[in-house]
Parts: sequence; structure tokens; C-alpha cells
Amino acid sequence: MKDFLNEIRKPISISLTKKFLYSTLIFIAGITLGLVSKMLETTLSNSLPYFLEVLDLRNFFSRMGVWLFLAVLISLYSKSALRSAINVFLFFAGMVGSYYLFTVLIAGFFPKSYMMIWIIMTCISPFLAFVCWYAKGKGIIAIFISSIIFMFISRQAFVFGFWYFDIRDNLELLLWIATIFVLYQSPKQIFKVVTIGLLLYFFSAQINLFWGML
Repeated sequence: MKDFLNEIRKPISISLTKKFLYSTLIFIAGITLGLVSKMLETTLSNSLPYFLEVLDLRNFFSRMGVWLFLAVLISLYSKSALRSAINVFLFFAGMVGSYYLFTVLIAGFFPKSYMMIWIIMTCISPFLAFVCWYAKGKGIIAIFISSIIFMFISRQAFVFGFWYFDIRDNLELLLWIATIFVLYQSPKQIFKVVTIGLLLYFFSAQINLFWGML
């Protein structure tokens, strides 16, 4: 199995010091973004600086797209599948932990059902990140994984129905474009990824994959 996975993408060895440093920074980034997201959510819109109000970051951070994109980014640029699993887990643990600690201790309420969804997602994130890491590899498996990632990001950027097709949000459209650059390896490869990913998107557009969190 190890040889098979290495044919798709080989891990890169780094020192223990770098591993600890990178993982710590990712954990801190998760904590910071969790706090920023919650503070934006609890601040009145007209109290925010004008550019933040225009960008509508409160709603942007409350949706799944940005967190999926950041998890994919961390996963793909980790040095190995195992490092990817660790780093993505630490990011979500930091983000979810800081967000809900602020919610309970500062905001004074306890959204148990919603919090459990995020805790479950945090627990399964290492397994998904392990798989996603191979999207930057070679062959049909890497293309298929990239297409699945692209399908999920497309679901955040667009709304599709029998008689309509629309952009959900301009910031999520930017994430969709950025995902193409992140997944890009060659013109032929990205063409296959985008084509398959969009087909999967249209086939799955009416299925709610995140229990109303989209």
C-alpha cells in the first residue's frame, strides 16, 4: 500500500523542528480565525469598518466555503499525507475550540447541536485531509480526488436549480477561482479536474451535504 500511495505522491521529509513550528503556526491560525469569526458575528454590522461591512465577512465566515478552502490549502501544501492529517486537525481544533469557547464563556449561550456538527467534522478532518493530500499527485486517482474537491468548492460558490444558476457570493467566487490555481498542475490535468468536478456538481447540486450549513 505504501508503494502504491508513493506512486501517486511521495512525501517530503522535514526536520522535527520545522514540523513542530509549522503545526504550531497552523494551530494558532485556527484559533485566531475562530475568534475573528465569532467577534465579527457578534458585532453589529454598522459598527464594523466600512470595507468589512461591504465585504460582508460576517456571513462569509459563517458559511462552509472558506473553511473548506483553507483546509484544502493546508492539506495540499503539507509535506506528507500524515502531516496533512495532523495540520488540518490542529487547524480545525483551534478554530472550533476558540469559536465555541468564546460563544459559551463570553457570549453566554451553548448551541449544542450546531457545535456537535463541527466537533464531528473536526474529528473526521484528518482522514479527509490524508486523502486530499494526494490530489497534488499523479494519475487518475489524483485527478478524481481533485475533482471531488472542486465539486465541493463549486457547491459553495454557485446555486443551481432546474431553472436557475447563480453566484452565491463574490468572495466565494474568488475562492472557486483560487481553487483552480491551487489544484493546477498542467493544462490537461486542470481541464479534466474542472470538467469532472463541474459534472459532479451539477449531478449533486440538489443534495444537502452539510445539514443546512451551506
